[in-house]
Amino acid sequence: MEGDRKYRQRGYMDYETPAGGERERPKPKGPRPPIDVTGPRLPRMVEAVTAARCYNCATPFPPDMDFSGNCPKCGAELHCCKQCAFFEPSTRFQCTKPIPARIPYKDRANDCQFFRPRVTVARDSAPPSSVIRMSDRPDIAAPKSAADARLAFDRLFKK
Repeated sequence: MEGDRKYRQRGYMDYETPAGGERERPKPKGPRPPIDVTGPRLPRMVEAVTAARCYNCATPFPPDMDFSGNCPKCGAELHCCKQCAFFEPSTRFQCTKPIPARIPYKDRANDCQFFRPRVTVARDSAPPSSVIRMSDRPDIAAPKSAADARLAFDRLFKK
């Protein structure tokens, strides 16, 4: 058999093909992985949260926040270029609006007339209230083993 092989690498044509031409995959050896008795989980839809955040510490601000002061958590000045929605480091004067002169300190307060707070969209990390877990329903007991899960499945589709 060694003489009719085109390549000598290990793994190339190590097993014979059946008469149909299809190769059978070798069966994995060892114990089978355990069956997940909890079953499929419901998809958790992630909600988007729109909020203005501090450029320095990422603290979310309430919608009615006054940006003329400082951040309540870190004390950074908020009416500055880094907090502005038009701040873009790759453009002229680092601003997308036509400002007449460059503002040298981007993290200090200024009196720019184009200032608008930067608003970010993030995913809400709190779980939604619409998801029902098995532990939230005391009348339904979670299966303890694969046999219990199979028995519950058979009861569900009993004629």
